[in-house]
Amino acid sequence: MKRVVITGAGTINALGHSVADTFTAMRDGVCGIGPLDIRDVDRLQIRIGGQVKGFEAEGRYNRQQMSLYDRFTQFTLAAAREAIEQSGLTFTGELAALSGVVLGTAGGGVSTWDDNYRAVYEEGKNRVHPFVVPKLMNNAAASHVSMEWNLKGPSFTVSTACASSNHAMAQAFAMVRSGMAPAMVTGGSESMLCFGGVKAWEGLRVMSKDACRPFSANRNGMVQGEGAGIFVFEEYEHARARGAEILCEVAGYAMSSDASDIVMPSKNGAARAMAGALKDARIDAADVGYINAHGTGTAANDKTECAAVADVFGPHADRLMISSTKSMHGHLIGGTGAVELLACIMALRDGVVAPTIGYQEPDPECALDVVPNEARDAAVNVAISNAFAFGGMNAVIALRKI
Repeated sequence: MKRVVITGAGTINALGHSVADTFTAMRDGVCGIGPLDIRDVDRLQIRIGGQVKGFEAEGRYNRQQMSLYDRFTQFTLAAAREAIEQSGLTFTGELAALSGVVLGTAGGGVSTWDDNYRAVYEEGKNRVHPFVVPKLMNNAAASHVSMEWNLKGPSFTVSTACASSNHAMAQAFAMVRSGMAPAMVTGGSESMLCFGGVKAWEGLRVMSKDACRPFSANRNGMVQGEGAGIFVFEEYEHARARGAEILCEVAGYAMSSDASDIVMPSKNGAARAMAGALKDARIDAADVGYINAHGTGTAANDKTECAAVADVFGPHADRLMISSTKSMHGHLIGGTGAVELLACIMALRDGVVAPTIGYQEPDPECALDVVPNEARDAAVNVAISNAFAFGGMNAVIALRKI
């Protein structure tokens, strides 16, 4: 099997419009969560989120593109441009024919759904724009990335709720490792911060009205975010031959299904995914220095994840650093794993572990080193990124310093 490395990274999220800005915000423990600026916010009970501010789509895309690009696609294209430019790849010839795109999203064009439901049901219009369907479909972002950069290999979208990005990146990794593709563009995006998107999540009664405080005893729920994280996964020898800068190595992955409950997480399912990723990567548990936790800030998720970590890592769990960057950028649902992978890259490459901000009170059921409130300088050689979704769908990715 071939080795797989990351040669490009791009993002736009509540912490920044680039990887560099996001790294700076993570180092500084910046909170990107604040009051929502959306239509009919006064009709919502939840009025905060990790909203991307200062993103002027009209200045980036022309009128025809705007008719085709939902906000989640706009974010994807912006992040993909940063990642592909950093990679230095130009997709022509055989490289273009074999390379593809695998992206994750849970909701796809939620803003487009919301706008057009409003037009038909509230405003009484009898017609919608002819491009509504291609604009809202979950594979829209992947399709537009493939067209923009001439990627003619395997291209599709994975939708597994909050694990979508990790599942997508796992598929891209498997394709490069198997030799099917020399390079894949992968990651995920989400933009559910519109009236209908937030109102639907309100119904679950898992949302906080004030802050995301993962692992803190006084946590009271999750906070939604939006944005995208995009990466170029490339075969190691291909990258080395062209002198590419390598950010880190993707060492392995695993996926599992709880097969038990549609919303309640399973310790066993999470543990099997983490243990499976270590086995696939041929990494000893004692070699892992950092875990980017799923860490949603809900009681059920946090205590289940901590129990699973204790089961998998045993005594080493007390020496691990584990943090949830959702406390800063919010929960991007299907796009969250992609933005969180950036924290793993920062730990491996720069030796900076992002904190869990908003931490106030120790919880005996989350008695691990959660890197509270302040980033930490530390040498990390191996990191894993957890994603555990509604429906009991789990995906864990293991990364190694190179």
